[in-house]
Amino acid sequence: MIVIVDYGMGNIGSILNMLKKIGHKAVISSDPGAILDAEKLILPGVGSFDTGMRHLHDSKLLDALNEKALNLKTPILGICLGMQLLTEGSEEGDLPGLGWIPGETIKFRFEGDNAKLKVPHMGWNGVTPASRETLFYNLEDPETRFYFVHSYRVVCRNPEDALATTRYGVEFHSSVQRGNIMGTQFHPEKSHKFGMQLLRNFAERC
Repeated sequence: MIVIVDYGMGNIGSILNMLKKIGHKAVISSDPGAILDAEKLILPGVGSFDTGMRHLHDSKLLDALNEKALNLKTPILGICLGMQLLTEGSEEGDLPGLGWIPGETIKFRFEGDNAKLKVPHMGWNGVTPASRETLFYNLEDPETRFYFVHSYRVVCRNPEDALATTRYGVEFHSSVQRGNIMGTQFHPEKSHKFGMQLLRNFAERC
């Protein structure tokens, strides 16, 4: 069973509906016991970094999440803010992140030829995977693209943790993977057939 972690910060209903559409059972839960029993976890998120970390702390989910990620090696997928929370911290706030992916989250800043680019980065954009073994399996269509809405971007300290990159003014890490811990800056639940395939890959291959 896939458990979508409910800590009050995500568009979780659409993720649940997408998983059901591709034939995979999932539940939404804020219960640490349910999280500990999960076969796989999805950590969604929309909003600010510090608010997200406070909600995780206040929901008393951190111990269960750390146990699943670090000790039990349960597959976990962070989406949007959920991916940023995987890092050690963000320029958006002062609180430490989960620290599962070495790196930080920084704000888009543009100058020169890119000065007119809008922040947040919003809309459809291409993704270039470094590997197609896990999340990006069977996503080789040259038109493959995903839907983004974000003002901050993840910078992995270790290049091998960057599963995919995207260009918006600069090339940034749009997906990460470190063993069982994965993340997408884009929203697969808003990315139609491409997002369906990615979530199918998480459910079936990771």
